[in-house]
Amino acid sequence: MNILITGGAGFIGSHLCKKLIKNNNIICLDNLCDFYSPKIKENNISSLLEKDNFTFYKADIRNRDDLHKIFEDNNIDFIIHLAAMAGVRPSIEQPELYYDVNVKGTLNIMECCKKYSVDKVVFASSSSVYGNNKKTPFSESDNVDFPISPYAATKKSCELMIYNYHSLYNISAACLRFFTVYGPRQRPDLAIHKFTNLISQKKSVPLYGDGTTRRDYTYIDDILDGISKAVDFIQNNYTYEIFNLGESNTVSLIEMLTIIEEELGIKAVKSWLPMQAGDVEKTYADITRSREILGYYPTTDFRNGIKKFITWYKEMR
Repeated sequence: MNILITGGAGFIGSHLCKKLIKNNNIICLDNLCDFYSPKIKENNISSLLEKDNFTFYKADIRNRDDLHKIFEDNNIDFIIHLAAMAGVRPSIEQPELYYDVNVKGTLNIMECCKKYSVDKVVFASSSSVYGNNKKTPFSESDNVDFPISPYAATKKSCELMIYNYHSLYNISAACLRFFTVYGPRQRPDLAIHKFTNLISQKKSVPLYGDGTTRRDYTYIDDILDGISKAVDFIQNNYTYEIFNLGESNTVSLIEMLTIIEEELGIKAVKSWLPMQAGDVEKTYADITRSREILGYYPTTDFRNGIKKFITWYKEMR
């Protein structure tokens, strides 16, 4: 199968390319933007560039000409659409950029699906669409009409757009709501990587709120398993579905910091700050549907995931 993976040089995308290339031809698209160092992304896929069944395009999903050329040159069977501007807090500072990349870029992808008869799509959505949902755990059937950041609003918009193309043009799709993914190659701006780096250098760690905010941290291998199962499901079913991919377990901010301290063997220098706009109080995935329909069963508990991440971090340094 010829699979186009957008955002394929990033944290999740590069792991996914490595996993799926064993049995498929991979077309990897990434614009290597400078949200964080492009060299990190280049390194993420460096070992794949020599493989005959791996093709890399440095391209932007907002550039229609580039997209049409990629679709014309490759007989694409399936799209896994990960490319996006990520992050809640930066989206508040640059909402136009986030809408331009995430919404307009996704529209361009779906238009190419229509034009080139690609009828299978898996889309990377986000747990941020739930906002400050009072009901926990979060279920796919919950109302997600109250996003509290532009990033969350773009992801909800894309879910709706993809349903529209499913309805009009018979495109099968799964929108996967990821819950705080971590592990080797995690973006350096995300909390686990950022805290590990700061603690290792004995620098002050900024902590927002009172330490009680909770996240459903999901290890990268479990996310990859969920994506793979969604690909198999969409390959064999004409449908539109939304699935939560999380661990269905929450860890508080202070618990997360304590476990990193213990695994590093270094105490953090803490700097307490007020909660920031756009941050949610809790994320917590109900994965009942993902278990029943996809056979998704996450296996990595948080401490073991942190151990694996810190092993990679030390090797990387």
